[in-house]
This record gives sequence, C-alpha cells and structure tokens, in this order.
Amino acid sequence: MTPPPVIVAGGDVSAVGETRRQAQRLAGRLGLGEEAAGRVALVATELAGNLWKHAGGDGWCQLEAIERDGARCVRLVVVDRGPGIAQVASALRDGWSTRGTPGTGLGAVRRLSRDFDLHTVPGEGTVVVAEVGDAPPAAGFAHGGVGLAKSGEERSGDAWAVEEAPGKLWVLVADGLCHGPLAAEAADVAVAAFRALPGRTPGERIEAIHRRLHVSRGAAVAVAEVDAGAGVLRYAGIGNVAGALLGGEAPRSLLSMNGTAGHQARTLRQLDYPWTPRSLLVMHSDGISARWDLASRPGLQERRPSTIAAVLVRDFGRGRDDAAAVVARSAG
Repeated sequence: MTPPPVIVAGGDVSAVGETRRQAQRLAGRLGLGEEAAGRVALVATELAGNLWKHAGGDGWCQLEAIERDGARCVRLVVVDRGPGIAQVASALRDGWSTRGTPGTGLGAVRRLSRDFDLHTVPGEGTVVVAEVGDAPPAAGFAHGGVGLAKSGEERSGDAWAVEEAPGKLWVLVADGLCHGPLAAEAADVAVAAFRALPGRTPGERIEAIHRRLHVSRGAAVAVAEVDAGAGVLRYAGIGNVAGALLGGEAPRSLLSMNGTAGHQARTLRQLDYPWTPRSLLVMHSDGISARWDLASRPGLQERRPSTIAAVLVRDFGRGRDDAAAVVARSAG
C-alpha cells in the first residue's frame, strides 16, 4: 500500500533540504531506479527552492507516491502565495532566472517530469504540479487531491483515497472531527474501511465506514462512484463533506445526510447524478469555504485536477482547520 501524502511547509530555507529528503524517501519506497530517483530529487530541490526564493517560503509542498497498473511516480504539488509569474513562456525555458542564478528552472522541471502543469496569477501566487517517474498506461480518469493540516498540527485529520477500475472511479473524502492526532486516527480508519471493500457501491462503503468508526472520535465522510459507461455518478455521505458536479449548465451540489459517521446518522441514502465526458467532480472537507468559485480563476477549470484542488485549498481554505480537496474528471 502506498504511503499517505507528505506535506513540507515552506517556512525557511531548511525546507528545501527537507523536501528533497522526503522526495528521495518516497522514490525509495516506490522502488524507482537510480536515474528516476535522481530526477525526483532534482525536481524537488528546484521547486522547493523556487518556493523559498520567489515566495519567501509562503506556501507548502505536497509529495505523494502514485502507483497505477505497475507504473510508479512521485507527484509534487508546490503551492505558493507569492507574486506569481508574469512571463510564463520565458519561465518555462531551460536556465531562465529572474534572480541572476544558473538554476535549472521550470523548463528543466517540465522536461524531467512525465507530467507537468502550472497555474499562476500575478499578485496571487503559483501552483506547480510535477510527476516524476514511470509513464503510466492510458487511464480512464484524471484525479488528484491536495490537503493541508491546521497550523501547528503535525498531521491533518482530513484524508482522501481513490480507487480506479476500467470505466469506474471511486473517491473518498474523510474529515475526522476537529483536528489533531485523534482526528487523523479517525480519518485513517475511514480510509482503511474504504480500501477494504474494492468495487463496492458508495452506500455499502459508507455503511462499513460508519461501523468501523464507532470506536473513534468519528468523522464526516462521503464516497462517490463514477460509472463512465453508464453515464452516472453515485454518491453517499454523512456529515459536512461537500461534493459538487461541474461541467453542465450550472454546478450541482451532491447531497450528504446529516450526522457523524461512527456515532449518529440518519438512514443512509445513495443518490445518482448524470455524468458526462465534460463532468468535473469536486469533493472537499469543511476546512474549505462553500463559497468557492472556479469561474473566478480564469482557465483554472481546464487545468490538472491536482492543480484545481491546490487552488481550492490555498484560496478558499478557512485557515482555522485542516483542509482537503479532491478533483476528478474523465481523461481525454
């Protein structure tokens, strides 16, 4: 089983070395070869260095081990609240620098990555997503999650998990009550229960999670199942995990039941919604304001799911709780 994502806060210049070490650790756990592991380390160093040099460390790096059909890579999501990049085309040329240094630059990061995405708004900040490692086979879905623990906490009590099968995708978001170690423990239980029932419906998985969480603090949880062939999204939830479906004429909210998984919940309802090749699924914990609006960020809805999730956490996070967002769409 792949390890959970690792967050390294921007902080000071020491975060650059910590990001590189965590990237190397994930590459080792995935069993990447020496050449691929070297690329992971270079990309991590460059992106974390940019966060320090250009944004004063105001942001964070998320590192995640990705495995799909035997292919393995490290996904780095680097989020800052810096000045943004005014000359994107120039910044993506190898060796270009605004600081007079010979750093490899974003152009080299893009070249060293099997997948790369960048979203920047002058005055608001930049998000870079880079996946380094094996090139996976063609997939039916694109998806990504980004999270951030409440300031002062070592672990987030908000977690997510994704399962993919031919033509189908399942997504879980779990928000352990409050924050801190006990919230993280509850979220871990929810993820384990979700993974223990591969291929099962959202309703079945939510019922299992509800039973397993009885001995914990409890959590808000939601599970979505995208069945692309049938053109349907099935959804079930307990508590205040939010879900929305975009890509139609207007965004559509996905309904969860009131209560707390593990303790008190009304009769569970699994609901169906239409899914099209243009649909975009967004799920997030209540650490993110329900007032988010992708249309207020021109071009964002067409970016990679991890990029969209990162902007949701950065720009619409409440700042007083853990926060997590997951975004998914059909590939192609």
